[in-house]
Amino acid sequence: MGPERCLALGGLLALAGLLEGRLVRQEEAGFGECDRFFYAGTPPAGPAAAAHVRICQRSEGAERFATLYSTQHRIPVYSAFRAARPAPLGAEPRGLVEPQIDDPNSSLEEVTDEAEAIRSVNKLGSSQALNEDFLDSDYRTGQLYPFSLSSDPHSATFTLTNAAPMTPSFQERWYMNLNSLMERALTPQCGSGDELYIIAGAVPSDLRVRDRVSIPEFVWLAACCAVPAGGWAMGFVKHTRDREVIEDVMLRDLEKLLPFHLQLFQNNCGESDQDTEKMKKILEVVNQVQDEERRLDSEGGSEMLSSARGTRSALPPPETSGEGSSLLGGLLGFVATPFIKLCQLIYYLAFGILKYTVYFLWYVTKQVINGLESCLYRLGSATITYFLTIGEELGSIPWKVLKVTVRITRAVLRILCCLLKVVCRVVGVPVRVLVDVATFPVYTIGAVPIVCRDIAMGLGGILSLLFDTAFGTMGGLFQVIFTVCKRVGYKITFDNPGEL
Repeated sequence: MGPERCLALGGLLALAGLLEGRLVRQEEAGFGECDRFFYAGTPPAGPAAAAHVRICQRSEGAERFATLYSTQHRIPVYSAFRAARPAPLGAEPRGLVEPQIDDPNSSLEEVTDEAEAIRSVNKLGSSQALNEDFLDSDYRTGQLYPFSLSSDPHSATFTLTNAAPMTPSFQERWYMNLNSLMERALTPQCGSGDELYIIAGAVPSDLRVRDRVSIPEFVWLAACCAVPAGGWAMGFVKHTRDREVIEDVMLRDLEKLLPFHLQLFQNNCGESDQDTEKMKKILEVVNQVQDEERRLDSEGGSEMLSSARGTRSALPPPETSGEGSSLLGGLLGFVATPFIKLCQLIYYLAFGILKYTVYFLWYVTKQVINGLESCLYRLGSATITYFLTIGEELGSIPWKVLKVTVRITRAVLRILCCLLKVVCRVVGVPVRVLVDVATFPVYTIGAVPIVCRDIAMGLGGILSLLFDTAFGTMGGLFQVIFTVCKRVGYKITFDNPGEL
């Protein structure tokens, strides 16, 4: 990609602050499905920061790249992506916001246009940059992962969570460096580029745009080629100062320059088995890119100088008509110069007033349109809700009438049942008395034989008891007499044996 295309792309990106796109935010320890954009599926290791948010950038339902975003500085810490692909034609530059960074309870689960997010997101812009932060400033939304390296026609690279403030000249050089390195060095030295892992980041400075968005002190790029038996890893740094060229650094040296001392690639991208020959070829291309940058700087200065000289040479030669003419010309020049300067000042003032008036009118118009859209949206929502509520109430009236009727019927039936029970109990008392009186003779007559039988059995038992008592008494007496006689006869026998 040439400088002309980079410049055109940079001009388009300056308008990207008012449009839309798509991403998905991840809250887990890694980047979820976007872990595949890191070498060995492992994001950079380092101390965790509370102000850092992991984002899996999506577009049209597919993962495009991963971003670690700093809500403190409102710029990305880094964006990770795979090998670059040709940029699609006809894609529209867009500037996007992530609703759930400012409002975790937002119903918008994907990135959206800022104008749409204003209506439903609470405290929009409290933790991220907005399009208005770059309006009327000397900075543009510089993408860490440029659209020119993306193959996504609905590119998620236009999201503001992938952008850091850059001056137009630095943005142009940064894009030119990235495209040159990717096309001429990194991708050709990594086979087909399918195993090429890229991480681009920014280190914030103490300066901010509108006291909100941190301006990078420098931007950096880390590349890891994971081709078996031919891999390599390199780092690049570019400071945001004017006329600074991109610098190549070793991966470990780049990690030391970063604030959190991140380990960018697991095991330093297979440091023990890297191809030094390919790294030398990459360094040769880097030197060429640096020479091209220096040449552009010198050509830019020489063009300005030659332009100034051409302007001087186009002026008419001084008059040589004499001393009087020279004195008159000098006097006229002395008198006319203040008027010319005054006219220039008035022109600049009028142009500046007109410019800022147009900006102000545009801003007021935008706010009025957004306010009208918001009011119409709320009015429509309230009207629809009102009619839906009335419809629900009207539709529920028959059901409620039916429920009340059923309840009244149940209550009447319960009252009737209670009355029947009372009547039955009142009527049941004399009926039982009459039944008992009627059945008394029957029970009495039926009981006479049983009573007679019981009396007979009682008399028989008494007679049997008397006979048993008499016979038992007589038997006992006979037994006593017999025992006494037996003992007396036995004693006489032993006392008088001769007589016996």
